[in-house]
Amino acid sequence: MIVHIVMFDIKDEYATSDELKNTTIKEIKNKLESMVGKIDELKFLEVGVNFSKSERAMDISLYTKFDSREDLKKYQICDYHQGVLAFIKERINSSKVVDYEI
Repeated sequence: MIVHIVMFDIKDEYATSDELKNTTIKEIKNKLESMVGKIDELKFLEVGVNFSKSERAMDISLYTKFDSREDLKKYQICDYHQGVLAFIKERINSSKVVDYEI
């Protein structure tokens, strides 16, 4: 089983107020969750919204599972995933990723 975790930091322009930041995070969360049932290789998906005020904190995280590294590669190039990724990239400063086998 392969675990793929991504954490996102929202752009400042999408976080000028708590209301705007919360709306942006909700939109990203909904977009990520929309992948469930649309990508066969995706076996598990969980989206977490950060509540920590730490300087090291990221705003939102994605936790996914795949049966194999090959399935992760298929997911990464999938058209639906690419559309979700394009939407998110417009709204984030940066992201961090970790992939590992369990």
